[in-house]
Amino acid sequence: MGVITRYRKALKNETIAGIVLIIGAVVALVWANFPVKEARELYETIAFTELFELAGHSMSASVIAADFLLALFFFIVGLELKQEFVIGSLRDVKQALVPILAAVFGMVGPIAVYSIVQLLSDSPNWSGWAVPVATDIAFALGVLGLFGKGLPIALRTFLMTLAVVDDLLGITIIAVFFSSNLNFVFLTLSILTIGVFGFMVQRRITHWYILWPLGLLAWLFMFISGIHATIAAVGLGMTVPAIQRKDEPLPMTEHITERLNFYSAGIVLPIFAFFAAGVNVVDSGGVMAMLTDPAAMGVYLGLPVGKTVGITLGVMLLVYVFKLKLGKGLSIPDIMAVSMVSGIGFTVSLLIATLSFAPDDVAGPHARVAVLLGTFISLVLGALLLRMRASWHAKHPHIAAEADAEHSRGGSGVPADHSERTWGEVEGGEPEVEPGHYNR
Repeated sequence: MGVITRYRKALKNETIAGIVLIIGAVVALVWANFPVKEARELYETIAFTELFELAGHSMSASVIAADFLLALFFFIVGLELKQEFVIGSLRDVKQALVPILAAVFGMVGPIAVYSIVQLLSDSPNWSGWAVPVATDIAFALGVLGLFGKGLPIALRTFLMTLAVVDDLLGITIIAVFFSSNLNFVFLTLSILTIGVFGFMVQRRITHWYILWPLGLLAWLFMFISGIHATIAAVGLGMTVPAIQRKDEPLPMTEHITERLNFYSAGIVLPIFAFFAAGVNVVDSGGVMAMLTDPAAMGVYLGLPVGKTVGITLGVMLLVYVFKLKLGKGLSIPDIMAVSMVSGIGFTVSLLIATLSFAPDDVAGPHARVAVLLGTFISLVLGALLLRMRASWHAKHPHIAAEADAEHSRGGSGVPADHSERTWGEVEGGEPEVEPGHYNR
């Protein structure tokens, strides 16, 4: 088995895919802060030197990674959203209501924490308010799969649904708040091109020499229009049919995801992490300047604290006041553990951090490092909470069963097709993949 084949196979594990992202970010952070000044300058030259100009925009390697390469990741996001809305966890809004609303609270919480930090600061910086709102779905599910064995399977469904809605909200923020100098002619051309792409795939016309040029044109028109070009990729993904025909072995959304996932998780995302995380802290005031920067503090506190408080209190409000039901076997402490894990922002948070600040604002690089720090805090504390909850479920199987029966009366906040099984009890002891979810 060749190296590429082993790498491709390993990336199907969400935890491994997350580790690859971390490696890309750490390599960049170490290189950008290497003790030898020439090494630091070499990284900056590679990342930020203009390679060419496109529609009046300076295109460096870092810009290409964030605006062009990352479009593949967002295309898969679009495929996933279409799958979830049509045949996945979001097909029945009533069943998914609790995690859907929890995602909204999970956005409000980090924004509130960021705002509080700025209000308490002598030099507030409001530009980064949107940075800590995102959850990296693949990374978060990988952590849950690694440390959550023994937990109710409904917890994975809860996190997956929450993270998918979180993705949708994050995409909306990028489209609404990070657009400038809108050119409605090119925006219309992009939408029309996406429509043609959708017509082709609905007709099952999937020749690469037709779809790739259409996708690139849609991206280019969106880029010129002033809206972040990755939004075009999401639109393209959501035009792909998710209903499986009799002569198709898989839904087209799933088939395309499986074909492209290796290139997204194994190549595009590590490259993006490499260029987004390479912040020169040494020459921008040092570690303490970064840690005390109000924008950075709002981010690295907003991810773990804001997500945990926002989601947990939001779910408590929904359950105890509005009498909505959690998934079978779940309780508020389980939700607290998974809400900490949802503070793993990484990919989308790094992208928003690159868009939120002016190029000459030192808070921008500090915020990107803060994304890594907030993600690390969320990962470590989330893993500890998950293991504590898994241990509790192992020691109280009868109490968990009674809670399962109680929560199943009168409906459920999330789909609960696996009512009697817990994490690790499915075949082979591995987490069962919910319908419609694919590691990206």
